[in-house]
Amino acid sequence: MFRTLRDIARLIHAARVLARYDALIPREYASRLPMSMRCARLAFGGLRTQSGSTPAGERLARALEGLGPAYIKLGQALATRPDIIGDEVAQALECLQDRLPPFETDVARAEVASDFARPLEMLFATFSEPIAAASIAQVHPAETKEEAPRRVAVKILRPNIEMVFARDLSAFALAARIAERLWPEARRLRAKAVVDTFAHSVAIELDLRMEAAAASELAELMGADEHFRVPAVDWQRTSSHVLTTEWVDGVALREPAAIEAAGHDPKRVAVLLIRAFLTQALRDGFFHADMHPGNLFIDAQGRLVAVDFGIMGRLDPAMRRFMAETLAGFLERDYRRVANVHYDAGFVPRNHPPELFAQALRAIGEPVFGRTVRDVSMARLLQQLFDTTKRFDMELQPQLVLLQKTMVVVEGVARTLDPEFDIWEASRPVVERWMLEHVGPQAQLRDAAESMTALRKLAHDLPQLLRDAEAVSAMLAAGGVRLHPETVRELANAQLVQTRHARLAFWVTAAGVLAMLAARLL
Repeated sequence: MFRTLRDIARLIHAARVLARYDALIPREYASRLPMSMRCARLAFGGLRTQSGSTPAGERLARALEGLGPAYIKLGQALATRPDIIGDEVAQALECLQDRLPPFETDVARAEVASDFARPLEMLFATFSEPIAAASIAQVHPAETKEEAPRRVAVKILRPNIEMVFARDLSAFALAARIAERLWPEARRLRAKAVVDTFAHSVAIELDLRMEAAAASELAELMGADEHFRVPAVDWQRTSSHVLTTEWVDGVALREPAAIEAAGHDPKRVAVLLIRAFLTQALRDGFFHADMHPGNLFIDAQGRLVAVDFGIMGRLDPAMRRFMAETLAGFLERDYRRVANVHYDAGFVPRNHPPELFAQALRAIGEPVFGRTVRDVSMARLLQQLFDTTKRFDMELQPQLVLLQKTMVVVEGVARTLDPEFDIWEASRPVVERWMLEHVGPQAQLRDAAESMTALRKLAHDLPQLLRDAEAVSAMLAAGGVRLHPETVRELANAQLVQTRHARLAFWVTAAGVLAMLAARLL
């Protein structure tokens, strides 16, 4: 009860801050709202605003920045949902600044010493002022305390940040539950699932060991790619609140002129970026989901280097296949195929005619072909996709939320590097390779071979399974299964360490027994 009251109080505070910026119920929409909503606007101080002539999206961004770290992260998530907040507001939130003033270096030093239970000087020979500060953590340059010191980047969580997020996430969950109870549209958009996904993402960001593990996993998966690199993790100087990685020397992708001055072709970098992202998403199902220009560099060897692995996305095999076949269908302008992919995945209810859905997809895809990113508004394209989603009763797929966000960001970076960039042509080799390996004749032969192997193993094990079933059946017919007391004790001990394969064998044997009994009864 106390927690609910606390959450309500925090939501009321947030509502008042949003109202002060005229972002709770913006004046642009007030005339279209019922009288009850207009009265609520007045109750929260809607007439005493700081709006001026600033557009609604920018006002919302400023309000979220004022509300703190959790709301900044929420705003970044909402930027991927123009179907909820509208095209213009979504574009404004894409520019939401995840920057806060840094906390004192002495506090950072104390956090490091506390986490490792030893003086900072035993870990680092030098430890400089922060070079970047965001809502969750800040980064300090340092040198390791070794005979041959190494330059490293030390990321440190803000003090008490877990407690701040826990309070706000609890309030978000309450708001989502209320919304789904009161508005059918919130249920269609799966508000609770969105908040759950958001909370899960934040929980990973707040444990820097998880970020270190993500960097290590991505480095392993992309190890054979000579054009993409992940900084090595210094595990001896990494904990839940501190992450230490090798220092990256390179040019940030936010500086196209500097990239060219360093002897690299920005157009080539744009292609590397798109293909690296799609390779991660399609081939590995594990991708960097915060690929803004400040997190991407080009090193002296012309390799793309990524940093900051707090936000990572995963796609299960079924979702990867859905994504690949959708992209392939659009690339081939086969809209019926794209429609079938959606129906096969269960994303579109069967009461909608596939032909009509394919027609809607054609209306989205055709304007893109033959035009460069400079001529195509990706925000407009996404708005059309979301409108189609709503029209055909498609539910939000949580796995795709980060993918959608990252795709928008990556394309924006590519457009900055190359105004003539064509994402479709850059994507084609990756998509076609995946399709060939997973859907083409080679994949079908591999699947057939795996099926034959499974059948051979079953044929090999079947006689013993039947003998076991016959023995158990005989014992049951003789009055039940009788076990020696020592055997009972052994079985009890074995059950504590029973593996998945043992459980599977048990159920297969049980199924055999039932089959034998059924045969006798019949």
